[in-house]
Amino acid sequence: MTIQFVLPGKEPERLLEKKDTLVGDSGTIVEKNNGVYKFAAADNYTNNFGYQWNRFDKTQLDGHHSTVNQSKKRFFTVTGWQENGLQNQNILEVGSGSGRFSRVILQNTKATLYSVDYSNAVEANYKNNGPNDRFYIFQASIYELPFAPAQFDKVVCFGVLQHTPDFEHSIKCLADMVKPGGELVVDFYPIRGWWTKIHAKYIFRFWTKKLNHEKLLSLIESNVDWLIKTYQILYKIGLHIFTRFLPICDIKKTLPAGLNKLQLKEWVILDTFDMFSPEYDNPQRMNKVIKWFSNNGLTAVEGKVKRFENNQVTVVRGIK
Repeated sequence: MTIQFVLPGKEPERLLEKKDTLVGDSGTIVEKNNGVYKFAAADNYTNNFGYQWNRFDKTQLDGHHSTVNQSKKRFFTVTGWQENGLQNQNILEVGSGSGRFSRVILQNTKATLYSVDYSNAVEANYKNNGPNDRFYIFQASIYELPFAPAQFDKVVCFGVLQHTPDFEHSIKCLADMVKPGGELVVDFYPIRGWWTKIHAKYIFRFWTKKLNHEKLLSLIESNVDWLIKTYQILYKIGLHIFTRFLPICDIKKTLPAGLNKLQLKEWVILDTFDMFSPEYDNPQRMNKVIKWFSNNGLTAVEGKVKRFENNQVTVVRGIK
């Protein structure tokens, strides 16, 4: 179903209403389902993400673990935006997961958020962050976003593009949503060199992505203790280069500092499942992503590696 909604305050016959229904082109009506406007088939290539974010719906939320506010730090580090600078802005978030960044936007700014995910993780997001008069959530493909183009002041997409079938086309679909003078910001898995794919994630994922989700999660849970211990020993004796061959997430460079033993285990299980379950995992070179931004009408395009705590992310941003 292809419907292009216009945001409130524009053409009345295509008004996006603050009710339980949306009125689209030619009077099309879309009802809410569990707080979500749904435009996607239940079964698609993102089923693994729906499974993981409904299973680990609160793990990455700031405030779930009292010592962790990694999501807020990442959001404002990556975007470079100021909390008080987004009042009356319309933000499109594509790839919401369970709503870690949705929560940051809703709690720390006065922007109106339109959040999209292709998986049924949208249900976890609504449970975590809805209802809210500044929050609309949609289950839809990045390739069939249910909005008229060029309406959003800001478009953000974090940790998602490498998991789409066509990275370049995904950027085009995001760029189409940015209004003149608006901004697109993405972060993604980078290719850092020839060694990038010489990694347990890419060696084993050919098989692990085919496993039943419950079976894969059980396999990770039954091995997580010795894997964490081995990872920590390799770091302690100065052989951390070999941790890339362990079938476990990179604890030191991706997870928040200060987690206790149980919290660490929870995050490791989640991030390791996230490593091995996706149908697609296509990292890209920064200069190629910059080129794709420019090809789709974005200017002042820049790419950077942004660091916060013990983490780093590869970011590209541009102005329409």
